This record gives sequence, structure tokens and C-alpha cells, in this order.
Amino acid sequence: MSRKTWDTLIQNALVFDGTGEKPREMDIAIKSGKIAAKGMFLPRSMAAEVIDGSGQWLMPGLLDIHTHLDLEVDLEPGLPEVVRHGTTTVLVGNCSLGTCFGSQLEGEQDPIVDCFTRVENIPKSVLRKCVAAVDWQNTGEYMDHFEKIPLGPNVGVFVPHSMLRIEVMGLEQSISREPTEAELLRMEALLDTAMDQGYIGMSTDGLPFHYLSNDPHTDKRIPTQFASFGELKRLLRVVRNRARVWQTTPILEHRLKAFLYFMFTSGRLFGKTLKTSALSAVEFVLAPKAVNGFLGFAALMNSRLFKGNIHFQALGTSFRIWSDGIVSPLYEELDSTCQLIAKEYDDVEGRRALLNNPAFIQQFRDDWHHGRGDKDFATIKAKLGLPDVLVPRDLDMMHFDGAPVPEWDGETLQQVYDRLERYQRGQADQARSDAERDALDKFPRPVGDDAEFMLHMMREYDKGFRYWVDVANRNDDVTLDLLLNKHTLPGFNDSGAHITNMAFFDANLHSLKLAQRKSLETVARMVRRLTSEPAAFFGLDVGTLELGDQADITMIDPEALKTWDDKTGRQLIYRELFEHQQMVSRSDGVVTHTFINGEPVWRDGEFGPALGKQTLGRALRAA
Repeated sequence: MSRKTWDTLIQNALVFDGTGEKPREMDIAIKSGKIAAKGMFLPRSMAAEVIDGSGQWLMPGLLDIHTHLDLEVDLEPGLPEVVRHGTTTVLVGNCSLGTCFGSQLEGEQDPIVDCFTRVENIPKSVLRKCVAAVDWQNTGEYMDHFEKIPLGPNVGVFVPHSMLRIEVMGLEQSISREPTEAELLRMEALLDTAMDQGYIGMSTDGLPFHYLSNDPHTDKRIPTQFASFGELKRLLRVVRNRARVWQTTPILEHRLKAFLYFMFTSGRLFGKTLKTSALSAVEFVLAPKAVNGFLGFAALMNSRLFKGNIHFQALGTSFRIWSDGIVSPLYEELDSTCQLIAKEYDDVEGRRALLNNPAFIQQFRDDWHHGRGDKDFATIKAKLGLPDVLVPRDLDMMHFDGAPVPEWDGETLQQVYDRLERYQRGQADQARSDAERDALDKFPRPVGDDAEFMLHMMREYDKGFRYWVDVANRNDDVTLDLLLNKHTLPGFNDSGAHITNMAFFDANLHSLKLAQRKSLETVARMVRRLTSEPAAFFGLDVGTLELGDQADITMIDPEALKTWDDKTGRQLIYRELFEHQQMVSRSDGVVTHTFINGEPVWRDGEFGPALGKQTLGRALRAA
């Protein structure tokens, strides 16, 4: 038997090459994990395997530019929940959190658990499994260890600022005092060394609801938020001088300060442009025009006047968040519910004690009604689309999906509240079953208002009632405009975070679906925005289909994409890996093939035999 020239030949696919140019039908040949040939009518006889790509789209593997898969990748290196959606490259170390310095255990301090638990809503039992897998001590060993595990997707890594502070100062000191000059010099040196090792930049965080989970510090935010302007300026000078990227989030509670910090991008003000990737370009339901302010600011910073390069990360689907009772990233924004979330995951009695505390009840009622009154200033601002808080508190926005009473599933909390009021006025037929009658009888009489309704639900069911809210991106046309805006960067999916609250593993596919509705030319633009464009921004050698490139390829059935509904594909499943439930996405039928390094890792609805068994992807070292 003669030896074949190519391992795989894909024929007759419509190829989007990542440049944004018009797609064309062609054949792609793969040899030893590389793109070996491209063209029309490549001979079948030269390939060990031939795949008929007729009627399918072929494109470079998709990039997920914002994940928290730092934890999962060492428990299940193949990252199957990622590759099934056509993603072949993920970026980790975002939002100032990561594992590149090792476990950082010191006495009773467990920084990875203490920082990730509430910021990313991951139970401590899951996080401790992740920490147990850590066997490296520094940033160099971390990058090298990817060669020793059966890695699926390629991984690019940010140096996380919270963990950098902890490495130099310790957790306790990093949240209680300013660093000394010697400590600042060491932080700069560690960051500079990481840049030599190929890290793509540094991440920080400014969101006001990112708290630690370790007693006695549950009222303290993660370490990055204790850094001064001067500290960030010094560290970002290292990133700036190496032409790497600063990933960050806005300081929402001080919006002028947020824009001041975003000005770090300016080459005019700081001598050299700093590439900046910031959260986020979404259309919030409660503040629909806020995104215009961010994009207007980006346009100003990116102009010749300021010589900046800032892009706001865009999500390609509706921002749907599930809550288990009050356990949700949404409710960290309210001072009262923040106290409930600070309790240990299984501390039911601790939460109920708070819920029956008169001082807490008053605080909750104040928080719940803030900006939702009649004529007060907070309400006026909210009606103008400038609310003090972004957490939705309207019951008609909350949809049961795991209700304690079967009849409530699929209804809004407002529908149940309205039925309860009618039942309490004597309309007994409002109870549709004995279970619903028992539930309605337990509410206080009269229920009074929606704040009292929520208080009772939390007292009675704790985390045992589940519902979702769309907090942003309810308008697909606006979402598409944001994805195509030159001051945004699509691919923000938050994969691996908030494991029971949301699942955007498939958001890049929905971006392509929105583009498909418009035209093939728009699809070509979107492919570029999800592949070569972010790769170039972060300095990574992926995202194209040039000869000699690593063969990271995604193939999509456009007819399946057209009829697929991403919202119905989101599921809560039990994962043995975590011994816990997780929200996942399902887009089966849309992605027909995913190749990493020439190996099929997802094919016709099944994972390939190499996934999780062979090292396919690599640690991407920034150029």
C-alpha cells in the first residue's frame, strides 16, 4: 500500500479564510497537523481520509477571548464543552484571577478558592478539586506544564493581578496595605519575566461586586481592587513596553474614575499605546444607552488625538443569567443580598437567620425598592436609563426554570405573585393543585409587596427555586451591530465561570447566526472578527488558514445554524468531573467537525478519540 501524501482532505466546502474576504469553494489538505495544500480539485488519491464538505462552511477554529477555564483545564484538559462548539483557542487568567503562580497556599489561606468562589460563582468543593491538581510553582512552570497534559484547545494566558499581589504580599497584606517599594519592584520583575515567557498581558478588575469568600474577609474585595493608580501605571508600563494586552473591567461605582483608568490606553498621554481589552459592550435592559458611552469613549481614545487601542468585549447572544434563590452573580450588587451570598454554600440556617433579622429585612427592602419608587431621584435616574444598580428586580423579568411548585415552571415570578394576591382575596380556584395551595397558604397575609414575596421565597426555599433573567442583549439587531462595531472585540463568553448561572460556550456560533441572517459577506466579516482579528490583537499565531498553519478548523452546517435556537440549548447537567451541576450549551448539529492540530476532536456529534488522550493544542506564547 502506497504512503499517502496527506492525512486528511476536506473537499468542496465553502471556505471563510479569516481575512474577511468573500468565501469560496475549495479543498483543504492536512498533513502532520498543518495546512498542507489548498485549491480546487485536489486529488483524492493523495489523502488517507477524504471528508465531503459539500454544503458546509469551513473556517479557522474560533477564539474564546474571555474564559475562566484555568480551573477546568487541569481536571479535563480536552475541554469538551468548548470544542463541541467549534472553539479551538481559549484565553485564561482574566479578571485578575488565575492559577499561574501555583496554589499559593499559605497556612489557612487558600487564595484560589478565596478569590474565585464568589467572583465566578463556583462552589468551594469544586475549586478545591481544581487546587489539588496544581503541581507547578511559578509562571514558567505553568506555561511548560501544558506540554505534559492532553490539552485540547490552545491556551493563551494573562498574568492575573490579584494573584500577582498575593504572590508578592500574601493574601492578608494584599487587601490591607499598600505595597512597599521593594514589593512593587518584585511585582514588576515577575511581570516582566512572564512577558519573556510569552504571557499575553496582565488582567485587572474593578467591578464593585467581586468579593473574597474567606472569613473574616467576606466584606473585602479581591486584591486587584486595592491597587493605587500609581501601582497600575508602573505595572502597565511593563505590559505597554512589550506591546502586550491589558484586560480589565470598569470601576462601575465611580464612572469618571473608570474612564480615567481606561485612558491608560493612550499613547499620547503615556508615551506608547497600550492595547486594552475591556468588559463589555452589551445593551443592558435597565441601561440600554450605557454602551454608547463606552463606545464613544473608545472612539475618542482610538483617535489620532489620543493614539489609543481600546476595544470592549462583545457577547454574541442574550445575557441570560440563572439564579438559585439569591445565589447568583446578579445579587452581589446589592449590599443586603451580598451578605446572604457571603454565607457558605450549604449554610442554610445562616441565611435564614439573616432573612429573619429585622435590620436585614429593612436593608433588603431598601435595596429592593431603590430606584423603583415614584418621584425620588434614584427612580428618575433609572427611568432615564441611568440606574444606580443594574440588577433587575422586576418580577415579570424573572422566569421560573426549576420551581418548587410544578405549575410555576415556565411562568414569571410576577404571574405567581399576581395569582397569590387573587388567592389571598378569596379566589380559591387560583390554586391549581394541592401543592400550589399548600405553597400559597404559607405566604404571609397579606403578602404586601414584591419585596415581601421574595423574602418569603428565600426563607421557604433557600436555593430551591431557580429562575432566569435576561439582563442584556435582548435585541438581536443591536447585538449584531455591537459585534460588528470597530471598537468592540467579539468572543466574550465567560466560559467556565458561574457554573450554575450561565452558559455561553456557544455564543460565537450565535454571532455567526446573527450574521447569517444578513448576508454571506456579513458572515465573512464575523468569521474574521472571531478568528484572525482577535489573534492579531492578542499577538497569537492562530486564526488563519495559510499554508503551514496549525490545522485548527471548524466546519458548520449553515442550514442547522439557521434553525438552531441557542436559548433552548442551555441545560443544567450533573458533571462527574466536578461532582456538581453545571450549566452547559448544546448546539449539536451546527458544528459538524472541529479539528485541533489536524485531529478531529468533534465529528458528527461525537468527540474524537484523540481528545483528552493526546496533547493537541499548545500554550500560545505572545510574539
